[in-house]
Amino acid sequence: MLKGTLKRNSLVKDHSWRRQQASYLLARRKKSFFRKWRNPFLVFCLIAGAVAGGWGVFTVFLSGSNDMEQTALQVSRPTLKPPASLTRAQVREMIRDEDLVNAARNVFPVETPRGIVQVVTYLDENLTGFLTATLDHLKTLTRGKPRQIAMVVMDGHQGHILAMAGFDLEDKDANPCTRAVYPAASIFKIVTAAAALDALKYTPDTPLYFNGNKYTLYKRQLREVKNKYTVTVSLEKAFAESINPVFGKLGQTYLGRDTLSAYARAFGFNQVPDADLVFDTGRFHMEENDFHLAELGCGFNRDTRISPLFGAMMITPLLNKGQTVLPAVIRHVMDVDGNSIYRHTPTRDVTAMTPESAAALMGLMEKTITHGTARKSFGSFSRDKVLAGLAIGGKTGSLSNREHTIKYDWFTGFAREKKGSRAITFSVMVGHGAYIGTRAAAHARSIIKQYFSTPAASD
Repeated sequence: MLKGTLKRNSLVKDHSWRRQQASYLLARRKKSFFRKWRNPFLVFCLIAGAVAGGWGVFTVFLSGSNDMEQTALQVSRPTLKPPASLTRAQVREMIRDEDLVNAARNVFPVETPRGIVQVVTYLDENLTGFLTATLDHLKTLTRGKPRQIAMVVMDGHQGHILAMAGFDLEDKDANPCTRAVYPAASIFKIVTAAAALDALKYTPDTPLYFNGNKYTLYKRQLREVKNKYTVTVSLEKAFAESINPVFGKLGQTYLGRDTLSAYARAFGFNQVPDADLVFDTGRFHMEENDFHLAELGCGFNRDTRISPLFGAMMITPLLNKGQTVLPAVIRHVMDVDGNSIYRHTPTRDVTAMTPESAAALMGLMEKTITHGTARKSFGSFSRDKVLAGLAIGGKTGSLSNREHTIKYDWFTGFAREKKGSRAITFSVMVGHGAYIGTRAAAHARSIIKQYFSTPAASD
């Protein structure tokens, strides 16, 4: 009797799992169909088919009836088992990045030529839910609604992608988290500072000099002139306050073309990482004139571009003794029988800087939120019962597009427990329209508090 009951329960469970797969795949096919609906040639063919008597088949496809679901269930039942194991390259082709942004789930049934597999990701459903609720609120605003926004959170030590959320009002089908179409602005100062600490052997207290406004960059500000108007600052203060003339001179005069280019490459610019998802890193291009070198060093240009996911990846060397950790979204993949055919292992990429420089750069980023450009967004965080237990650092960046219709606002950084092992890196990009709404650093503060307010999940 017990044996028969167990057998029936097993059949019900198996049917439920297969029905879930069939429903998911049917919905995905419908979504794919409606995307193709935009093709005028396809529209013409469908109309012609309807006139010829094929409309009945078309309406049955769209109806989503139980009969159709049962048909999908039968068709989707695998006749061949997937291979015994999968490579990272094979896994990379299984999930499209638009499935992962604003994802309401962390498990995805995926149809392959050899059957259905179950892809289990590292996405944190609670954190993603918090971010998507924030996005839903932003979309209701009439004043201060961003034109574009992207938020990425990664495990700081393992590289697990915990959340990707965002939207682009002009391209609703795109994943704004994985495209390198946004000017990096002062986020590139992270690379310049690392090069100064490493190659020039600077310390946070090394004195530097500039004349004029700290947020402008003119050729006259790059001259080696010291007079009564000259301001002396430490490297730490120049980074925290994002002083352009200082970093412009570092790029043009002290680091030079070869060194700056080498460190950009070490951080991952112009690279195609061997990760388990496809994403843009950063685009870094040098022109021949020296002034452009100064613009690159301080980030005051629209040529250097990064994706928000790459922005979070850029911070990982700080938490890992100078070594970059590649992002990973897929925890493991199981075949239809529940056998594991792929499991992620953390991957260290190239060394971006020495461990000593990584520790010093963390201090520079911590200074940014206590005395620098992010201090307003993180004001009194030391009195917050959650944030007070964390070491937090970051870098701001802002720059308008060429038409001055969008102001890109960045905050990338890290947060780690002072008395624990949990750590995250994050990147927030907000493309403000006519009115400046919630700043990227304020969004980052909310993300940090939400994540660390939740007890650590058992692995």
